[in-house]
Amino acid sequence: MTGPPHEAPLPRRERGWGEGGAGEAGQVPVPLSPNPSPARGEGLCSFRDFVDAWNGLQGQDTPRHHRVIVRWLAARAGGGDRRLLLMAFRGAGKSTLVGLFAAWLLRTDPNRRLLVLAADMRLAKKMVRNVKRIIERHPMTQGMKPKERDQWASDQFTVARDLELRDPSVLAAGIDGNITGTRADVVICDDVEVPKNADTAPKREELREALREIDYLMVPDGVQLYVGTPHSYYTIYATDPRAEAGEAQPFLEGFRRLTLPVLDRRGASAWPERFPPEHVARIRKRSGHAKFESQMMLRPMPATATRLNPDDLRRYEGELTLHAAQNDTVLTLNGVRLVSASAWWDPALLRPDEDGRKGGDDSVVAAVFSDGEGNLYLHRVLYLSVDPDDPATEAEQQCRQVAGFLRDLHLPGVRVEGNGLGAFLPAELEKQLKLSRIGAAVRTEHSKRSKASRIIEAFDARLAAGRIFAHAGVWDTPFVREMREWRPTGRQRGHDDALDAVAGCILSEPLRVGPAPPPARRPDWRPGPLVAPNDFTV
Repeated sequence: MTGPPHEAPLPRRERGWGEGGAGEAGQVPVPLSPNPSPARGEGLCSFRDFVDAWNGLQGQDTPRHHRVIVRWLAARAGGGDRRLLLMAFRGAGKSTLVGLFAAWLLRTDPNRRLLVLAADMRLAKKMVRNVKRIIERHPMTQGMKPKERDQWASDQFTVARDLELRDPSVLAAGIDGNITGTRADVVICDDVEVPKNADTAPKREELREALREIDYLMVPDGVQLYVGTPHSYYTIYATDPRAEAGEAQPFLEGFRRLTLPVLDRRGASAWPERFPPEHVARIRKRSGHAKFESQMMLRPMPATATRLNPDDLRRYEGELTLHAAQNDTVLTLNGVRLVSASAWWDPALLRPDEDGRKGGDDSVVAAVFSDGEGNLYLHRVLYLSVDPDDPATEAEQQCRQVAGFLRDLHLPGVRVEGNGLGAFLPAELEKQLKLSRIGAAVRTEHSKRSKASRIIEAFDARLAAGRIFAHAGVWDTPFVREMREWRPTGRQRGHDDALDAVAGCILSEPLRVGPAPPPARRPDWRPGPLVAPNDFTV
C-alpha cells in the first residue's frame, strides 16, 4: 500500500467515548483494555490504522478527503464529543467510512450497542450490511463474528462480547419505524433526510419529531452522529435558524460539524481522481443549480428554482405613527408618509369537525400600505386561530381577530374573499366592528381568475423592481416559507393562503408612479416663424 504516512496519535481525554462504550443505563463507559481479547484483534489500533488496513485489503489508497474525515472522527471520539454532524458531497464515500467507524467502535469495545437510523428500513439495512461485511473480512476484526447464525441477520447482528445485553450490537431501523424500548450507546443517523420527507412543511416537522425521540433511546452519555446532505432550504442540517419555520435555533444546535463540499473556496476538487473539473461541470449542468448547490456544495437550497424569492423583499423595522398636522391626519412609517392601505382576508375553516379533522387551509388576513412613490409595505400577516374552549362560534372568534387587526393598524376597511366559506363572514365581521366601535368598511370580493395568475401578477414585476418592503415581523410567520416553496405550475404541495391574501392587497392598491419631473429645456432645432410682409396697399 502506498498511502500517505501515518499521522501522530491524536491526544485523548480521559475516558473519551472513543476509548470505550457504555453498558446498561447508568454504567460508566468501558475503558479500552490495554490487553484486548482475541475477539478484538491483536493489539490496539487507531481509526486511521483501521481504515488504512481495510483500503490495503481492497488494493486502494485512502483519498485525501477521507483522511480529513478519519482525523475528524478520531479526534471527536478521543475528545469525548457526543453530538456530531458529518456532511460531505454526494459520492464522497462518507457512508463507507462511517461503516468502518462503526466496525472500529465495536472492535475497540464489543459491548457497545449501535443503532443505525435512516429515512427507511432499506437504507438502514444497507449500512448494517456494510458493517457486517467489514467485520467478516477486516484482518483486525477476526473472531468478532458470533457462532450462532441467528445473531447475524441482515437488519441486526451481535458480535462476540462479554456482557449479556438485551439489544444487539448493531440494529437497523427506519426513522418511521417503531424503535420504542431500544437502548443504544451510539446512534448513527445516516441519510435520515431525503427528498420524500423534506418536500413539505408537515413532513419536515414529522421528521424532526421522530428525531427528537433519539434522546429517549440513548444512554445518558450516548453519542449521536448525523451523516447526510441537505435536501431542503429548511434542512435539519442548516447552520442558521429559519424564523419563518418557527425555529429559534438550528435543529442541530450545539453539534460539532465537518462540512466537505466537492469544491473548495479556490474551486479545487476535494477528490480530483474521481471528480475532476470536467466531471464536476457535467454534474452541475445535468443536475441544475439548486440540486448541485445542495448536494455537492452542501448549501441548503429549494428543491427547484424559486419563482418568488423572499430575499428580494426589502426588510424594514419600525411601526406606524398616526398624528395630526395642520388639520390633517397623517400616517407615517419610519418618517415616510403613507397614502393608501389595503387589507385582504382569505378565510378558512379552522375548528376541527366531529371526527377531529381540520381544514387544510389557513385563515389569513394581511395588510399592505403604499407611499407616494409607488413603494409597497407589507406590514402585517396574521394567521388566525380558534380556541376550542371559547364558547363563541368559530366565525365570531375569527371576526374578532380581524376587527382587532383593522383597529390596531388604522385600516379603513378590508376585502373578504367571498368564495366558499367567506360568503357569510362579511355580515358577521360588520357586526363585530360595530360592537367594537371600529369604523372600517367590509367589502366582499369574488375571484374569477386562478390563484396562481393573481399571485404572479401581484409579485413578479414588483419584486424585480425592488418595490415591496416587508416588516421584520413577517419573517416570524410562515409567509416567507410559502414564498420560497411556491410553484406556479403543477400541484401546490405547501400552503399558499398568505400569498393569496397579500396578492389581494397588492392588486387592490392603485398604481402610483410618483410625481413627474419638470420638462428639460432643449434647443429648438426647428426654423423660426414665417413673417408675412406688411406693406400692403389698399
